[in-house]
Amino acid sequence: MRIAIIGQSLFGQEVYTRLRKEGHQVVGVFTIPDKDGKADPLALEAEKDHVPVFKFPRWRVKGKALPEVVEQYKSLGAQLNVLPFCSQFIPMEVINAPEHGSIIYHPSLLPRHRGASAINWTLIHGDRKGGFTVFWADDGLDTGDILLQKECEVLPDDTVSSLYNRFLFPEGVNGMVEAVRLIMEGKAPKIPQTEEGATYEGIQKKENAKINWDQPAEAIHNWIRGNDKVPGAWTEANGQTLTFFGSTLNDNGLIPEGETLDIPGASRPGIVTKVGLVLFGNDGKMLVVKNIQLEDGKMIPASHFFKSADSTALELTEEELVTAEAIRDAWQRILPNVAEIESSTDFFKSGAASVDVVRLVEEVKLQCDGLELENEDVYMATTFGDFIQMLIRKLRGEDGEEKQVIDYVEKSINNLTIRMPHQLFINGMFVDAEGAKTYETINPTDGTAICKVSLAQISDVDQAVAAAKDAFENGVWGKINPRDRGRLLYKLADLMQEHQEELATIESADSGAVYTLALKTHVGMSIQTFRYFAGWCDKIQGTTIPINQARPNRNLTFTKKEPVGVCGIVIPWNYPLMMLSWKTAACLAAGNTVVIKPAQVTPLTALKFAELTVKAGIPKGVVNVLPGSGSLVGQRLSDHPDVRKIGFTGSTEIGKHIMKSCAISNVKKVSLELGGKSPLIIFADCDLSKAVQMGMSSVFFNKGENCIAAGRLFLEDSIHDEFVEKVVGEVKKLKIGDPLDRATNHGPQNHQAHLQKLIEYCEKGVKEGATLVYGGKQVPRPGFFFEPTIFTNVEDHMFVAQEESFGPIMIISRFPDGDIDGVLQRANATEFGLASGVFTQNVSKALYVSDKLQAGTVFINTYNKTDVAAPFGGFKQSGFGKDLGEAALNEYLKIKTVTFEY
Repeated sequence: MRIAIIGQSLFGQEVYTRLRKEGHQVVGVFTIPDKDGKADPLALEAEKDHVPVFKFPRWRVKGKALPEVVEQYKSLGAQLNVLPFCSQFIPMEVINAPEHGSIIYHPSLLPRHRGASAINWTLIHGDRKGGFTVFWADDGLDTGDILLQKECEVLPDDTVSSLYNRFLFPEGVNGMVEAVRLIMEGKAPKIPQTEEGATYEGIQKKENAKINWDQPAEAIHNWIRGNDKVPGAWTEANGQTLTFFGSTLNDNGLIPEGETLDIPGASRPGIVTKVGLVLFGNDGKMLVVKNIQLEDGKMIPASHFFKSADSTALELTEEELVTAEAIRDAWQRILPNVAEIESSTDFFKSGAASVDVVRLVEEVKLQCDGLELENEDVYMATTFGDFIQMLIRKLRGEDGEEKQVIDYVEKSINNLTIRMPHQLFINGMFVDAEGAKTYETINPTDGTAICKVSLAQISDVDQAVAAAKDAFENGVWGKINPRDRGRLLYKLADLMQEHQEELATIESADSGAVYTLALKTHVGMSIQTFRYFAGWCDKIQGTTIPINQARPNRNLTFTKKEPVGVCGIVIPWNYPLMMLSWKTAACLAAGNTVVIKPAQVTPLTALKFAELTVKAGIPKGVVNVLPGSGSLVGQRLSDHPDVRKIGFTGSTEIGKHIMKSCAISNVKKVSLELGGKSPLIIFADCDLSKAVQMGMSSVFFNKGENCIAAGRLFLEDSIHDEFVEKVVGEVKKLKIGDPLDRATNHGPQNHQAHLQKLIEYCEKGVKEGATLVYGGKQVPRPGFFFEPTIFTNVEDHMFVAQEESFGPIMIISRFPDGDIDGVLQRANATEFGLASGVFTQNVSKALYVSDKLQAGTVFINTYNKTDVAAPFGGFKQSGFGKDLGEAALNEYLKIKTVTFEY
């Protein structure tokens, strides 16, 4: 169909792209004029495809269509107008021109919320259902016949952005494409709009957004979230106009402690607390606001409202004035090119270098009785006036640093007293989740609860991302030099080593990892990873590139590698600390800030890690840790517009969903380490004893909860029976038991649901005809223990031959002697490609097989041998992107090209 698209924004761009993919011919795109020299995304996309683009500032004047505009439009011969997001009034001469007419998208369930601020009013009215309508365009009154509608649930804490990003954008695009398809098939309905339930609300403007306090808390909450983003709900308090953002309902009934804020008209004063500004409705119920915009436009965390007074200049005593003059003289000595040091003199803009920072720190030590500043203090107060204010506050002991308060859970485990944080870690502090929501994390050894852990909500994610963004854009982390960043990461690694026994014990209790393995691998490799990437911090370099010269001038072209910004890291439950370290170390080394979502069932080492970042001196907001559900926390990180990169390890199914969310939200950078069904080919000419031992390790290492575990062993016929006999004998020797027992080889599976999955997996294998040689059952004892299991006679079509168990289940298949290409074809006949292995003493055969195996890692005569310097990642549906090695840094960097003509 020949289609004209009239609209704008990313939404319009996505509809345009999808319609072209559907095979439609877009004959023209009509969008808004460029703003500040920047074209609308819809225009940019169409121009790339050489589709005619028109940017009319208006279509009609005084209600009458402009003839030249209508003429240009009609010359294209469109059969249908599609208006995916249109802010202009389109004359009926254009609306009615095509043979199929015009369809338009509206973000409400018409006839409710006709008008331009439909999403705002959906929230302001507290609607339980939201959605969108595709209707046959009318004269701009949103009263045309309905073609299709789709609805969604409106969550209690939804905002304009969350509702739009979660449903109205992605499903709205699908709806527009579906509507065009129905028209083309002649099946598109035209359902007249009823006036029953019809509403019309105008554009919400700032002057109309003042809060009415004489109503229930839920209504006030709806008003604030409905005006969130724009224009902002406001009130008068503390002698100025305050605008509130980020409202959530607080239904736990507990009134928190804090400093009161009188609000004229409110039923009672607000309370500034560590979680935000608590407000009250006339029904006595509460809501919490996260951010406040002051009258001067500055946005601050609501919890810092009264701290904003710190920005008021201190009045210095006579003694302090003498100190200030001594420091002024020090600045003058360091900056001899500056005629006079004034309050506005900027240390670095005046020519100071990093060596001068050290010199200034030493000058302060001499002049101020040994007061030791950090280099970061200079970077955060670069003008002389700000520097003196910061210095005097420190001399008075009023530097505003909040003491870290941790509500530990203490346990006596493994002959140690373990102290475990259990709250969310946001902006350098351990805090309760919104609404004080918690859940229990379970010890898989006996099925008992270890402790209650805070359960992050969407508002907590937003707060953590905001903290990470502020730390990246305005904090010390973005200003310190790379070598100092490396120094902090080395210090963090040292602290992890100092606490390695405690970390390994927590890991063992929370995930079921055998303690000795946790000490060596889970924790040991985590420490190595941070040390490795700490060394990379000052070695991230660009290149110079020769380009064609523009005579008579010359050019210098070079590249810079820069951090991407706020990164979200979503980690699995099999190696809780190690997976965190693999991603976070590279992320931080590159200069980014991070919000980490540990697996919900294994959050405790991540929270202990957060505590160690504080001790290491990692600045506030750089690292944030949010235990919680993947569907909520992980989804919000994927959707969040301020998150610029997602690093994920987990299932292929979830990886696909994350990738889609990252694309729709803001085209985030993403790296995915997903499922595997890694083949291990064992030839008859191998060292059989070694093959048996490594074959067992390839499957049973970390009780099979290992992403690169050998999902299927292929044994050459002539050694099959002997190999199986030897493996069964060795498996019988494994000690299954308490992971803290130093003699234990095989601990419990991670959690109850996974144990049940393994039982069902084995039942399917038996049902399909595979031979269960050993194991296959839950161990009859408390906890989530599963027997190491061996299947033989597994044929290629069977479920167990194709699907990953992620448990201690060895899947064995035969192949004819000498059939190298045949077994390679079978090994590669999977959509997974994470790892693989081959055992043979024939070097030529080993290299040939390694060339042909379609996997990101190939082990030859070994298995599970990963190293912090060796890149790790998969092919095909096992994902893309790398952890570890120099390659991992590139996942968290962006390359900028600079060309200079001289």
